[in-house]
Amino acid sequence: MRESFTAVLERARTLSGEFATEPYEAAWAAEARWFVRTLERTHPGARLRVTTQISPDGLHWCDLEPAREVTDDLESWASTNFGGWLRLKGTVESDAGTAGDAEGADTPGVKVLIYLALKS
Repeated sequence: MRESFTAVLERARTLSGEFATEPYEAAWAAEARWFVRTLERTHPGARLRVTTQISPDGLHWCDLEPAREVTDDLESWASTNFGGWLRLKGTVESDAGTAGDAEGADTPGVKVLIYLALKS
């Protein structure tokens, strides 16, 4: 019988600038699937870009896949051949960069839920 587990890595957290989720040990799993649910964009034009990262020890990281922009309310993708540890690294930007617009608007942010579903 196959085993599965879904970890909630971010729960209604507003991300801004550069970020990384908590690492998750997944060596037992044969399959991994990410779910990123966008709850709110706190700045007009805020863009969320994420990259799946892998690690042999949960301390030192490298990119597994190219960065992707999360544009829909719910997006999902599979990650394969990932080894021991997984996390998402990303940035939140706007047309004016990560620091807001020229009029001094707030830093762009995106409130998200991030799930990691694992299956043996």
